[in-house]
Amino acid sequence: MSDMLKIQADQVVDLKEWEQRWEENQISFHKPQVHEMLESHIDKVLAGRTGVRFFFPLCGKAVDMKWLADMGHSVVGVEIAEKAIQQFFMENNMTYSEEAVPAMPGVKVFRNSEKNISVYNCDLYSVSSSVVGQFGAIWDRGSLVAINPRDREKYASLIMSLMAQDCKYLLSTLMYNPELYKGPPFVVPGEQVLGLFGKQCNVELLLSQNALENIHVALGLDYRLEQLYLITPKIS
Repeated sequence: MSDMLKIQADQVVDLKEWEQRWEENQISFHKPQVHEMLESHIDKVLAGRTGVRFFFPLCGKAVDMKWLADMGHSVVGVEIAEKAIQQFFMENNMTYSEEAVPAMPGVKVFRNSEKNISVYNCDLYSVSSSVVGQFGAIWDRGSLVAINPRDREKYASLIMSLMAQDCKYLLSTLMYNPELYKGPPFVVPGEQVLGLFGKQCNVELLLSQNALENIHVALGLDYRLEQLYLITPKIS
């Protein structure tokens, strides 16, 4: 594992670059339909609960947010690119308000009160439970794999601080040969998932499936696995 992680350890994508990708519509990571991994495992995430608070780190304009809101859940997302947030509401035909966040100077939150969706336009690491509260569920697709690899411990600490005691954290990661592609998205081996979360949480691998498509072959990849974990706080 360590050799695999070393290859991408120093890769850095700054926030401006992510915003630029949205400005230039370089968003091949966006899925125009609800992610099949979320859809097929939603019962495990809900665990019989209704009105669950969902957190979407680095949410982009994920249609999964509206899908969950339509089911009666509330959604809080965080996204650095204002264009992504505006497109989310407009493309889903939802009105929205823009409000300043008193506890976070310079930060705006975009809200649709009817659907109970709020998206904070800021750096993920400026968010805290004192501002957004804690959550009964987290859907992490394209977030842990997108952050700079050197920030993963900081990221895991933030995520765990946002988990309520009954939280179900659904995490999607990728495995491929990092010698053939520098990322993002970056490789996150299962051993590292366990290392980041295993002390405070139970970590269950739900799925490991081939996710190699023509676009990845064109990048030079010879294999690409998408892996799905369910992470829950250990009961102290």
